[in-house]
Amino acid sequence: MSRKNFVEELQWRGMIHTIMPGAEEQLEKEMTTAYLGIDPTADSLHIGHLVGVMILKHLQMCGHRPVALVGGATGMIGDPSGKSQERNLLDEAALRHNQEAIKAQLARLIDFDSDAENAAVLVNNYDWMKEFSFLDFAREIGKCITVNYMMAKDSVKKRFNGEGDGMSFTEFTYQLLQGYDFLHLYQTMNCKVQLGGADQWGNITTGTELIRRKLGSEAEAFAITCPLITKADGTKFGKTESGNVWLDAKYTSPYKFYQFWLNVSDDDAKRYIKIFTLLDRETVESLIAEHEQAPHLRVLQKRLAQEVTTMIHSAAEYEKAVEASGILFGNATSEALRRLDEQTLLQVFDGVPQFSVSAADLGCSFIDLCAEKTNIFPSKGECRKMIQGGGVSLNKEKVTDIAATVTSADLIAGKYLLVQKGKKNYYLVIVNE
Repeated sequence: MSRKNFVEELQWRGMIHTIMPGAEEQLEKEMTTAYLGIDPTADSLHIGHLVGVMILKHLQMCGHRPVALVGGATGMIGDPSGKSQERNLLDEAALRHNQEAIKAQLARLIDFDSDAENAAVLVNNYDWMKEFSFLDFAREIGKCITVNYMMAKDSVKKRFNGEGDGMSFTEFTYQLLQGYDFLHLYQTMNCKVQLGGADQWGNITTGTELIRRKLGSEAEAFAITCPLITKADGTKFGKTESGNVWLDAKYTSPYKFYQFWLNVSDDDAKRYIKIFTLLDRETVESLIAEHEQAPHLRVLQKRLAQEVTTMIHSAAEYEKAVEASGILFGNATSEALRRLDEQTLLQVFDGVPQFSVSAADLGCSFIDLCAEKTNIFPSKGECRKMIQGGGVSLNKEKVTDIAATVTSADLIAGKYLLVQKGKKNYYLVIVNE
């Protein structure tokens, strides 16, 4: 069968940093198994992982077999690449829990369950490392790679040259363990390519070298790395003031997830739409051209946010995120406001002034609520005047009666009132028991 060229697909998307000679020829020659390691230190992937996941997705779409390796054993040690401190280690129960959660997320994007020849496989290196004794590892693997070779790796040199607190022996062995993973998958699954971020090049090439030294020069194994994704200003991609942007809705709501992509810069949107969506080249180039004609319309950011939110959550969650955004920035209805769940409501109005009143205050007049129970207005007279001028809303509905009262029936999600003064000034009133 004719296959789409995997390397060409990644190249136009800006997703190749370094490719080992012979890798492209191997992928053109036959259906090839390739693996990518995923760190299981949490029970959700975040958008930093999404680059690797998209590479596995493209690999499968190009007719090859992806292997997602959850680093249960290596997660117990910690990869020194790109880090200046040793990380906390996890126990087996936590790792197994994280593995299952990660597989469920991957299965939304990659086919693990069909009977296709290139159906994906999930493996955990703890399964083959847990019975490997230290003495056996030292004899079988340790003797194949010299300390000089290991010391020459950038990730090791940086730590030895004063970044952080040096490097423990445990971390120093990491590249041998990752190298052994590649050897194991090569021998058991005919896996010939390892994929990863640019910071993994040293670890990956240790694997190709180990395969060559253990199995002979005719054993061909290859490496392909992708660039580390940054923002246009050089800062770290995927981090916000509140931390990582997670794929699991319980850590990052679909609304916040959508907002992250909607708010990226123009330069970042041009790169990210190639990396994080499956849109074809013609569509992407057309969107970029349209965006450049009228950048203020943010065509690229809107399409990027739509594609990624729908892919990770669902079309329904995307629609809800758009509707939630419209509540703050558009002419949304009271019904739309009442459809928000509490978490999304608080996120939409994060940063607006908040006031607390007690449930006993319900039944008072709207004017008293705004000028006495809270200080949304400095005086009753000013509040009355603005109501008469049509400039005040409660829960997205204009207040027209200066004698209106506020009751429990007005509460959103059982405890909130949204007061709007003019077009842009919102106030969230929280009613406590």
